Amino acid sequence: AQLVESGGGLVQPGGSLRLSCLASGFTFSMYNVNWYRQAPGNARELVARITRDGSTTYADSVKGRFTVARENAKRTVYLQMNSLNFEDTAVYYCNIAATWGKGTLVTVSS
Repeated sequence: AQLVESGGGLVQPGGSLRLSCLASGFTFSMYNVNWYRQAPGNARELVARITRDGSTTYADSVKGRFTVARENAKRTVYLQMNSLNFEDTAVYYCNIAATWGKGTLVTVSS
């Protein structure tokens, strides 16, 4: 089983990015998928979750700005991030059960 994140990069405050997580080795549609992030010096935190039936939950810090979605036919989960601010700078990780991706770096800087 493997998860590969993509879509990170450098963005100005107020900007947007869309992260993708491509899964392999899973019966993808059967799993909940989580997005976590870890900023330097901070613990890893749960940002968003999408269940196998499409229900979503978000950390309070990103509610109204981030949207998680899944496309089972493509074995992919997306994290649309809008109105980014400096505090969103982190490595973002995709997670299914005990499997983690290597992460993709998001840097918000002017």
